[in-house]
Amino acid sequence: MRAQSSATSPSAIAVDGGPDTASGTRSLGTLQAALGVVAFSLTFPATAWGLEGFGPWSLIAVRSILAAVIAGGCLLALRVPFPERRHWFGLAVVGAGVVLGFPLLTTLALQTSTTAHAAVVVGLLPLTTALLSALRIGTRPSRTFWIAALAGAAAVIAFTVQQSGGALTTADAYLFGALLVCAAGYTEGGRLARVMPGWQVIGWALVLCLPVTVPMAAVALSFEPVHLTGHGVAGLLWVAVGSQFLGLVVWYRGMAAIGIPKASQLQLAQPLLTLVWSVLLLGEQLTVAAPLTAAAVLVCIAVTQRARG
Repeated sequence: MRAQSSATSPSAIAVDGGPDTASGTRSLGTLQAALGVVAFSLTFPATAWGLEGFGPWSLIAVRSILAAVIAGGCLLALRVPFPERRHWFGLAVVGAGVVLGFPLLTTLALQTSTTAHAAVVVGLLPLTTALLSALRIGTRPSRTFWIAALAGAAAVIAFTVQQSGGALTTADAYLFGALLVCAAGYTEGGRLARVMPGWQVIGWALVLCLPVTVPMAAVALSFEPVHLTGHGVAGLLWVAVGSQFLGLVVWYRGMAAIGIPKASQLQLAQPLLTLVWSVLLLGEQLTVAAPLTAAAVLVCIAVTQRARG
């Protein structure tokens, strides 16, 4: 009788991983993924600031090294064991896509592109991540999910292209390349975050990239002049600590909790947040189309979050 009563009590359901626990996990995962999106939305404006004091190659290398020092210190202090061999490939993909590829390609693009135009990358990123996730780990979102995702991506693309005057620049090759490598890194990172803490995923990826980033920094700093300014230092610190480490920690935890496709759709709001930061931090102009696009994107996010795979 005691066992039966315990099994049917509400508290037992929550403790044993029933509906209450599952709902709480999804809510926390959604919050963590959303915090990651906010952190990422500041990346382009912070990069533009960083480029005021550093060359593009120096900025990428130094930001990765700073983030690796923080991550490595945490791994060492907590005596986290080295990842198993079966996880090395996934960590290499995360490192190549998220630590090196996306920051490098977008930084090169931002030398000739505005942040508004570059935001088209993150407008397409949720859809690309969902596609790669379906191919890589076999996720099968519903038809409603895909319709809402495509509609949201179309709205973001239309808005960001309109913001840039509809012109395609030479930076587009960098941006589309960044889109692909970042989606691959997100997919592998989300898969690994199911078997190890999210902060360890990005932490090990950052540390494993040190043999590349340290020589890269030495060479870049010897060729590219450095002008230490308030904006330059602030931009470097944010992309290193906020975007490269803390943002990815909560982002991977969120993806592990609610799934890669649903988490990726929260990024539909990222271009709009980036444009807001661009106005506040960089003084760029924002058109009246922003509220309309924001409303459309929020509707799409709500639909994708409710859609069942």
